[in-house]
Amino acid sequence: MNLPPHLTIGGGHLHIGGHDCVTLAEEYGTPLYVTDEMRIIANFTRFASALKRHYPAIQVLYAAKANGNLAILRTLARQGAGADVFSAGELDLALSAGMDPRLLLFNGSSKSPVDLALAAAKGVRVSVDSIDELRQLDAAAGAAGKTVEIAFRVNPALEVPTHPKIATGLRTSKFGIPADQILDAYREALACDHVRPVGMHCHIGSQILDVLPFARAAGVMAEVARDVTDLGIKLKFLDIGGGLGIPYHRSIDVAPTPEEYADAVMPVFLEAINRCGITPELWVEPGRYLVGDSTVLLTAVNSVKQSHKTFVNVDAGFNLLARPVLYDAWHEVVVANRADAKPAGEYTVTGPICETGDIIASDRRLPAVKAGDLIAVLDAGAYGFSMSSQYNSRPRCPEVLVNGARAALMRRGETVGDLTGTMQTPPWQE
Repeated sequence: MNLPPHLTIGGGHLHIGGHDCVTLAEEYGTPLYVTDEMRIIANFTRFASALKRHYPAIQVLYAAKANGNLAILRTLARQGAGADVFSAGELDLALSAGMDPRLLLFNGSSKSPVDLALAAAKGVRVSVDSIDELRQLDAAAGAAGKTVEIAFRVNPALEVPTHPKIATGLRTSKFGIPADQILDAYREALACDHVRPVGMHCHIGSQILDVLPFARAAGVMAEVARDVTDLGIKLKFLDIGGGLGIPYHRSIDVAPTPEEYADAVMPVFLEAINRCGITPELWVEPGRYLVGDSTVLLTAVNSVKQSHKTFVNVDAGFNLLARPVLYDAWHEVVVANRADAKPAGEYTVTGPICETGDIIASDRRLPAVKAGDLIAVLDAGAYGFSMSSQYNSRPRCPEVLVNGARAALMRRGETVGDLTGTMQTPPWQE
């Protein structure tokens, strides 16, 4: 297995950012998410630099949905990142982390009246997903005495090589306005009193391991940008979304580098803006690339059972990492306390949840596993804790951030009291 540079093996143990995973598990307990802050900074720097080699006016908006821990948002804010936010909660977190409201884009196909009023009050740009939403936002902005800058989300009707549940630019997707209807949307926005169209937005999907779909999406955006410019609209930014994938299956996945991504997308973008005679900022929305490989999920082995296959029963399940059950997603697993031992058999790693589908990793070649061992699930930083739940009334686990020699909690583990804290007794049960 090819480990990224922040994951190393020493003394038979897996280390993250120089910290022994076994020691971290002993100190903080399991299950446990551990994130290397320096890896996130390195990923951000590489991604932004690859694009800025072609064009200086680049703004990276972190896809906050990938991992919304305040410490991670704060780390990225300090690097100059904004954020793509998908809810009032994500908006509040981004602002609390110190992100500039002018570097936020409120995205989503089903924003509530409260969402729209909040965006207007905070001075956040909105990616408008329908004409109905445009009219509601105009009214909300008027009631607040504000003018809201907007983009429209374009549906480019592109097939992309990823799981269909995370392909968001398909013709049949719930997201965006079809490209052949987008000019009418901009015309209506020009007639509104309290919105100002200044941008254009699209996002074609997630975990994409080919750069060509991104280049095709940029081409669609270029055609629309030319027509929108002809309407007299000055586009301040074009947002081409995120979606660059990472190599979860490290022995066979080949993921494009940020440089390869930039080399495919930027010529299309630059040719388009030169043809239009405009110089907008280019906004991009990486999430998984920035945080995915920064994190491991440490989980203790409760028992090993020989049945029709050998099951390794651990203390983390799809309550903490839903991707395998949702998408049949692959995550590499390592026996962290014997990381340099040779495989001795085939094992299936399963969680403690009362569902047959609670399988983290099927049929993996691992060293001989026994109760008390520590399993590390790799590449768990994106859509890990952010998609977790309290199913089976299991409190969610703590999260630790490491940076150089330092390690500290960035989220304490929940207790049963946290599960019941919002519950109330109906009067007739008192």
